[in-house]
Amino acid sequence: MSSITSDPVAKPAMTHREVLEALSGILLGMFVALLAATITSSSMPRIVADLGGSQSSYTWVVTATLLAQTVSTPLWGKFADLFGRKTLVQIALTITVMSAAAAGFSQNIGTLIACRAVQGLGAGGLMALATVLVADIVSPRERGRYMGLMGGVMAVSQVGGPLLGGVITDSSLGWRWNFFVGIPFAVAAIFVLQKTLHLPARPKKVARIDYWGAALISVGVSLLLLWVTFAGNKFDWASWQTAAMVGGAVVSLVAAVLVERVVAEPIIPLHLFKNRTFVLAVIASVSVGVAMFGTAVFLSQYLQLSRGKTPTESGLLTIPMVVGTMLAGVVLGRIISKTGRYKAIMVGGGVVLILALLGMSTIDAHTSFWLIGIYLFGLGLSVGALMQNLVLAVQNTLSVHEMGSGTSTVAFFRSLGGAVGVSALGAVLASQVKNDLLTGLATLGVPASSLGGSSSAVPELSKLPVPIRTIFENAYADGISKIFLIAVPMAVIALVATLFLKEIPLGKRSGIEKMLEEESTTERAQVTAAAEADTVGEELAAGHAR
Repeated sequence: MSSITSDPVAKPAMTHREVLEALSGILLGMFVALLAATITSSSMPRIVADLGGSQSSYTWVVTATLLAQTVSTPLWGKFADLFGRKTLVQIALTITVMSAAAAGFSQNIGTLIACRAVQGLGAGGLMALATVLVADIVSPRERGRYMGLMGGVMAVSQVGGPLLGGVITDSSLGWRWNFFVGIPFAVAAIFVLQKTLHLPARPKKVARIDYWGAALISVGVSLLLLWVTFAGNKFDWASWQTAAMVGGAVVSLVAAVLVERVVAEPIIPLHLFKNRTFVLAVIASVSVGVAMFGTAVFLSQYLQLSRGKTPTESGLLTIPMVVGTMLAGVVLGRIISKTGRYKAIMVGGGVVLILALLGMSTIDAHTSFWLIGIYLFGLGLSVGALMQNLVLAVQNTLSVHEMGSGTSTVAFFRSLGGAVGVSALGAVLASQVKNDLLTGLATLGVPASSLGGSSSAVPELSKLPVPIRTIFENAYADGISKIFLIAVPMAVIALVATLFLKEIPLGKRSGIEKMLEEESTTERAQVTAAAEADTVGEELAAGHAR
């Protein structure tokens, strides 16, 4: 009779040093993605003005990146469950930095928007895959400990990006060099990832890519964003264009749901929506995306067009928001790792977000920068308390085989909220600024055509007479304070979603450990079944012999 003498031996968990080495490449990749996104934030008003763009163009430079990032994020997540994650991160890095470099050669606003859209494809992969890789090598309970490092990288890139971009723009190099400085960091990140990130081989799976689902989701989301951007500006809200675009979006998204129900490897697995934590996190992520991305992206316009600050100065003035994000990531991350609890922190973040947005809705062209700094610090705290912890709460409920698609789906809806927020609030800002300018210029008896362009063009304030410059400053201050007020209801929705979130204490096993345990369990079951079959065979043989 055969017997089992030993069980398969599970591989030991990664040591703290091994985790730090693996994280180094991941964090460097995140730094490249964030630097590429933030380095132009302080100089974007000048870039758009130099390329002859309008307020709508300014919005689309940002929206194009967010749109591409949104529609590609679920694909990157699904690819992460099917293919090698390290290779995917390196591909995403290459796409991000090459498209950013190409943007530096733009001669018109259309080329810049196109390059930024391609950049969004790479950024979607980097941000989604970085979170998945951290889940692979760090347990949920310990993840808060390392989230402080991620928060530090985010803070450095968010502070350093606008500052570096402002300095380069104000120097003899000019704004085009903003797009070139990330290339050395990207090359370094690719090599560091290759050397330090070592993941166990994943079980071989037949790759069934859901092309139809990806296409239908992309078409549906794109049509909605185009409608939100152009309605009320290029055509009326109640018009045949609205009917065509909204109708097309609804048809595409309904078709996508039907496709996702039947395909073997859906881009967005619908069974995830049976998970209460997942659904509430998605609702909160969409709301936070609208409230945060939809407002923060226009801060540089307020600081430069309403307050007359240079790109470098506007970058410095956003430091309070970044400091708030960094402190929340480091301090709150350690508290979560120590206690295994996260809900109270997220609820507190929701409250602070509402108060900060209400504060920012009161700003005008003369508000104290100290007061604005306090409001921005509150925005930063709320980001650090909500965004990564929403992902953490979802990851804590997912199986290791759903980690990529589940994590990327939350990131997808957060990016979708951000893209919708930028499009919708950008349209509101453009309309408000245009109306205020026309009213102000009419009061002075100055026709808008006398400015040498349309009333929607992004101006160079230094070239305007003082009375007209004052009108522009007040118009942008009024418009930007209004979009912060519009974002408040979305922050309320995020708070309500986190209140209803069921808190599940964080686990202590990483994704790799879970996968190895599952493989070990499967192997033991196979060996046991084989042994039992041998035993039955020997007993039958003995019976025949008797």
